[in-house]
Amino acid sequence: QVRLQESGGGSAQAGGSLRLACEISGNTLNGMCVAWFRKNGGMEREAVAALYTPSGNTYYRDFLEGRFTVSQGNAKRTLYLHMNNLKPEDTAVYYCGADYLSCANLGWSRPGGYNYWGQGTQVTVSS
Repeated sequence: QVRLQESGGGSAQAGGSLRLACEISGNTLNGMCVAWFRKNGGMEREAVAALYTPSGNTYYRDFLEGRFTVSQGNAKRTLYLHMNNLKPEDTAVYYCGADYLSCANLGWSRPGGYNYWGQGTQVTVSS
């Protein structure tokens, strides 16, 4: 059983920064794609970034324009999302999802490809 717990959400001004964390517990993390998604109101869950744990390869959506970075903690059981130059449109509940496939084979940006999800953390960016 894999359990995910997000933290680090909160409020920020436009242009500011936040760092989200996804703590992963339970079974091994080997061979796992871990991704960040976000959902704002009635909109669909939207992929943001992902990391493949064996290689550390990262994947990002083009609309981020380099503002966000995903990384693993030293203990490899925490995935971070570093969010810089925040915009009001980044306001959403941010979720981490994970599953035992390579991000490339999983089609990492499809939420339906993940079996494990956290509860989410709210990020609110004001102008």
